[in-house]
Amino acid sequence: MGKPVLRLRHLSKHFKGVRAVENLTLEVYAGECFGFLGPNGAGKTTTIGMILGLLRPTSGHVEVFGRPVTPTHTASLQEVGALVGTPGFYPYLSGRVNLRLLASLYPSVNEARVEAMLARVGLEAAAHRKVKTYSTGMKQRLGLAAALLHRPRLLVLDEPTSGLDPVGMAEMRQLLRDLTQDGVTVFLSSHLLHEVEQVCDRVAVLHRGQLLAHGTVVDLLRGHQDLEAFFMEAVTPTP
Repeated sequence: MGKPVLRLRHLSKHFKGVRAVENLTLEVYAGECFGFLGPNGAGKTTTIGMILGLLRPTSGHVEVFGRPVTPTHTASLQEVGALVGTPGFYPYLSGRVNLRLLASLYPSVNEARVEAMLARVGLEAAAHRKVKTYSTGMKQRLGLAAALLHRPRLLVLDEPTSGLDPVGMAEMRQLLRDLTQDGVTVFLSSHLLHEVEQVCDRVAVLHRGQLLAHGTVVDLLRGHQDLEAFFMEAVTPTP
C-alpha cells in the first residue's frame, strides 16, 4: 500500500474527564476512500477536529503526508480539503461569487477552476443565485466545490450527503469514485451505511471513543447481510 497519507497513532482526547477518543490508531492510504463510522457521540467529529488541527490531542499524534498536525503545526494541511458541518457562505452573494472569494486565497486557482468545480458538483445552472436561496443539499454541493478548489490530495468529509435527495446521493457517490480514481484520498464520516458500503474500500467503526473494528468492506461483510448488519452487531452490547 505504500506510505499512509493519514496516520493516527494512539490518539486520545479527553474533555473534563470525558474520554471522547481513546487510543485510536489508524492508517489511510493514497487513493482510497476510507469510511469512518460510529453512532452519535462516538468521537468521530472530535477525531476529525484533531486531524484538521482544530483540536490538540490529549495524547498521541496525527500525521498528514508524513508530517505532524497540531493547532500550531498545520503546514501539511495545505493539501487537504474539508467539508465539516454546515458550510458557511455569504448568503447575499451568489454561489459563484462565494467561490471566487475563496479562490482569491489560492494563487494557483483561477476562474476556469471555479467554473469547473461548479460544474463538477452540479451547480453551474444555479451558480448565479444568492446562496440564501439554496437548499441544504445545494449548500453541501457548494461546500464540496469549495473544498476541491485548490486540488487537495486528501479530502476530509463529514456527512457530505446531508440534505441531498436520492439523485444527489447517487451523484455524490460517483463523484467520490471519480476523485479516488484521480488519486485523491477520501476520509468519509457518515451515518448512511448503505452509501459507505457502496463507495468505500475500507472502514473503521468507532464507539464510545474506541476503535471496535476496521478492515476492508469485503472482509467485514463476511457472515453479514450488509454493512448495517455488521455495524449493529459491533456497537450493540452483548446481553
